Amino acid sequence: MDSDTLTPLFAPLTSLRGIGPAVAKLLARAVGGKRVIELLFHMPESYLDRRNRPTIRDARAGMVATLAVEVVRHDKPANSRQPWRIVVKDDTGTAELVFFKFTREAQMPPGAKLLVSGKVESFNGRITMPHPDHLVPIEQADRLPAIEPVWPLTAGLWPRQVASGVAQALQFVPPLPEWHDPALLRREKWPSFSDAIHAVQLPKDHVPDPVARARLAYDELLAGQVALAVIKGRVRARRGQALVGDSRLRTIALERFGFQPTESQTKALAEIDADLTSERRMLRLLQGDVGSGKTLVALLAMLRAVEAGKQAALMAPTEILARQHHRVLSRLCPVPVAVLTGSVKGRERTKLLRGLKDGSIPIAVGTHALFQDAVEYQDLALAVIDEQHRFGVAQRLSLGGKGELTDVLVMTATPIPRTLLLTQWGEMDISRLTGKPAGRKPIRTTLHSLGTLPGVVEGIARKLDEGAQVYWVCPLVSESELVDLAAAEERYAVLRERFGEAVGLAHGQQSSEAREAALAGFASGAIRLLVATTVVEVGVDVPQASVMVIEHAERFGLAQLHQLRGRVGRGAEASFCLLLHEDWVNETARRRLTLLRDTDDGFLIADEDFRLRGGGDVLGTRQAGQPGFRLADPLEHEPLLYMAHQDAAVLLSRDPGLTSERGRAVRVLLRLFERSAAMRTLAAG
Repeated sequence: MDSDTLTPLFAPLTSLRGIGPAVAKLLARAVGGKRVIELLFHMPESYLDRRNRPTIRDARAGMVATLAVEVVRHDKPANSRQPWRIVVKDDTGTAELVFFKFTREAQMPPGAKLLVSGKVESFNGRITMPHPDHLVPIEQADRLPAIEPVWPLTAGLWPRQVASGVAQALQFVPPLPEWHDPALLRREKWPSFSDAIHAVQLPKDHVPDPVARARLAYDELLAGQVALAVIKGRVRARRGQALVGDSRLRTIALERFGFQPTESQTKALAEIDADLTSERRMLRLLQGDVGSGKTLVALLAMLRAVEAGKQAALMAPTEILARQHHRVLSRLCPVPVAVLTGSVKGRERTKLLRGLKDGSIPIAVGTHALFQDAVEYQDLALAVIDEQHRFGVAQRLSLGGKGELTDVLVMTATPIPRTLLLTQWGEMDISRLTGKPAGRKPIRTTLHSLGTLPGVVEGIARKLDEGAQVYWVCPLVSESELVDLAAAEERYAVLRERFGEAVGLAHGQQSSEAREAALAGFASGAIRLLVATTVVEVGVDVPQASVMVIEHAERFGLAQLHQLRGRVGRGAEASFCLLLHEDWVNETARRRLTLLRDTDDGFLIADEDFRLRGGGDVLGTRQAGQPGFRLADPLEHEPLLYMAHQDAAVLLSRDPGLTSERGRAVRVLLRLFERSAAMRTLAAG
């Protein structure tokens, strides 16, 4: 099939009859795009069944009903603030159609027989229907839809405008080849794509069967999985360079570390080594829970590159985290480690850039500054990217661009739900660290209602007397009149009155100097109790801190609570996490907090968080309604996602160029769902 037959679907909305620039602007806001395809894929959120046709006597307030009536009279209001009341009747009684803006006198003369459809209400014992959705002459009953989709709208946009546009968009859907295996279609009882999209968007005489929506969801999920598999195949096929080392530097680093790597670290390092020693470029995600030892694995990987005579770089999202990595690596590393951030200037920066260019600096740690145009490397063989879960596929693929054959290792301490691994990280190979390094003690997590706050404060006093350091995390920075939550500043004032100079404050609205000073004071031990917002979630490493108090824990995501809890338990002391919650919390919140109390498995927590919150804040950035998903819901259709993942793998193993009959149909699928990167990759090879 010539994919150009799909071109009308990518035309602007104004190409549809009756949709001018003003309506197109409203439609674009509602459907998330300016083209026909976005309107076509704008799914109804529910359906109104207008087949219910009771008599006036049987109509009940709250129901959506279609009444066959005769107009009796028009009751004109005494003033403009009151509505028109059109009295209608049938054989069983009378009702009133209510209009606050009435312009239909000519359509509704007394004696006219009509079908009116809308929501029935009751007023002073009378059956009323305010502003009927539909009003047609009874002889034109076929104009009244039996089943009417309810699409999400925006202010100023009318349902009939969406309905008209969708009906036209459906006419642009050409005959399409079938891209699914016939056995799958028979098993799932799925209709064709065209029948499914018509059934969902323009139902005739019954509410669409869920199989139609499932078919469309699977189409979108399969397009995504095939696209990621194609890109992954191309990454695997890219020429790399084999990095072979003699382990002499690694041996020194491990001696300085003082512990043997865990079984999980050893396995992850073996997977990374297999990539590094192969002739293809590495693109791997190292997913490790808080405190699982990712930094050691990254260091050993970088030393492999240095042993092979090359350079390595580690990029962190913030200067705090970059300098923390630099301290750790400098302590363990037997070769020089430089740090490059935006604050490194003047002669120091010039000297550092010269060292990277001539190769005398083998390992660099820093922020985005590491990848600026002015930074040149003699031979960058490995780029390690820490906590960059917000990067898209294209950015991840380009991060190794500073070296001709650079391998890329992406690290995250935020356990990523399996659903997101398949939909947003599918082009990467995955390594997981599941254990905790030697010396790490479990963190005891307990739940406390805010009514017990005085007792909690006394418990904190005892821990401070024993020499412990304590985090106290609050969800807001300053008191809101709308949200009755304890603010960090208010809690700081209360605790400072109780504990004096030992209390510090760190939050995102402070100047960076004040915040850095507070964090540095806590790290040095000068500050014993740090009141903070989630600025301490990632990258703050104070081994002496052994108590974490999280106020209004029910307001945080599970994954975020787990991250915060991971700030303690990093030293030799027994550690505690106290989750303070409202005296009354709903069942979902209680289930979430209980799960966190009962497990420290970050991967289990991430999956549960995704299910409970719809992925809303799993990675610290909005994930709900996954970017690019218009027909599928990764939560509702999770089983279909795993099916699509397997289907794509089998398809491409049998037909890597998508040249078979089904392969050519799948190319049309990729075009329909705009997986252009995969299409370009296929075209290139």
